[in-house]
Amino acid sequence: MDFLFQLSFSLAAPFWALMILAPGWSVTRRVIGSPLIIAPIAVLYLVIAIPRLAEVLPLVTGPTLPGLQEAMAEGGAATLVWAHIIAFDLFVGRWMYLESRSRVHPLVMAPILLVTILLAPIGFLLFLAVRTVTVDKGERGVPVDVGSRP
Repeated sequence: MDFLFQLSFSLAAPFWALMILAPGWSVTRRVIGSPLIIAPIAVLYLVIAIPRLAEVLPLVTGPTLPGLQEAMAEGGAATLVWAHIIAFDLFVGRWMYLESRSRVHPLVMAPILLVTILLAPIGFLLFLAVRTVTVDKGERGVPVDVGSRP
């Protein structure tokens, strides 16, 4: 199980590296532009989840803190949760990267993406704050709405 635990982040790390270290590279834009970058981690999640479905379903349909604590003591459940976190952190990081391209300088985005890798909800909130006060380069001074882009 330790191998699958390590593999989950290893599958995401190259994409984070592209977004943080080479944000303006045309290859980065093309690669990160595809939602398929999350697929390998989602498949890993599926591989871990299927044999544990009888244990997982009660945890997600009627979650309790004691039940989750008990499940997390087992390596397979902890690895499953870790793969879930890694997949959705990458999904959110990808969205933030794509949203930031026209409105946030890469030197501002790099630390925000680093925070997102470590503490995703905080990184997400930081991005929303920065996104709110910046302007889209194509909108010439019109404040950017926090809602979804057209």
